[in-house]
Amino acid sequence: MKYIINDYEYYLKKEKKVSANTLDSYLRDVKQYYKFLDKYYKITKPKQIERKHLEGYLKSIKRKLSSKTIARKLTSIKGFHHFLLVEKEIDEDFTITFETPKVTKTLPKVLSIDEVVQLLATVDKSTPLGLRNIALLELIYGSGLRVSELLAIKMEDIHLQQAYVLVLGKGNKERVVPISDMAVVALRQYIIKGRPSLLDKKQSNLLFLNQKGESLSRQGFFKVLTKLAKEAGVSTECSPHTLRHSFATHLLENGMDLRTLQALLGHEDISTTQIYTHISQKRVQEVYQSAHPRAKEGNHD
Repeated sequence: MKYIINDYEYYLKKEKKVSANTLDSYLRDVKQYYKFLDKYYKITKPKQIERKHLEGYLKSIKRKLSSKTIARKLTSIKGFHHFLLVEKEIDEDFTITFETPKVTKTLPKVLSIDEVVQLLATVDKSTPLGLRNIALLELIYGSGLRVSELLAIKMEDIHLQQAYVLVLGKGNKERVVPISDMAVVALRQYIIKGRPSLLDKKQSNLLFLNQKGESLSRQGFFKVLTKLAKEAGVSTECSPHTLRHSFATHLLENGMDLRTLQALLGHEDISTTQIYTHISQKRVQEVYQSAHPRAKEGNHD
């Protein structure tokens, strides 16, 4: 089975050409599935896998995981079984009859404009890392980038004079994204004063570096953001994606149309962008409930 999983990895990478994140996710799910089959059913060959084995696995994870995570794992497993059928490692694919659980949709968390201001004000701009951090935050919030897009930006992708950045989005699609005036100022300061100190005689064409002068990782940025949010007293759970969600929500609240927002975010389908209209409506309701003297029961004369 381990050799077959290695073949599956090659298939995903070379033939399906999935992204690095998707590849990691699929392989992790398939390896967990195989580990369960090996431990509880002593399965060593694909032809030994039966419907009851997958049912047992799904039952074992149902209590621990969300419907969204279970749906993703089942998609990974279905993809693996389809591969096994194509490679003639199994005679039939029984997973096609398994229904993906309905995913409970939750609205993404967003920061208020005041919380964003608090977060930005917390950054100490007197150090090279501080200059990098403010440039990171101004760019991700000011342009609504995905964290993968943000950390992959090269020096030649940034055009401060014209105030735009060229980013490589999902499916290796390039798009031009405008940069806010505040982000231009922060980036200029970082590139002139902060980045050379971090680089310290090393060679790199990546824009954002860690303290060793190497590429900044997703985990590295997440740690920086978590620490800054705590220092700023921001109670909302804060991740790089929270800043992207906040960017989109704040633009919609200030009158941007969905089609323009879709282009800025790099969404393939406008239905993905439409979730932000629900967030805006929810926030309007919350503000109304807290601000209107007759909105709540018990406030009547």
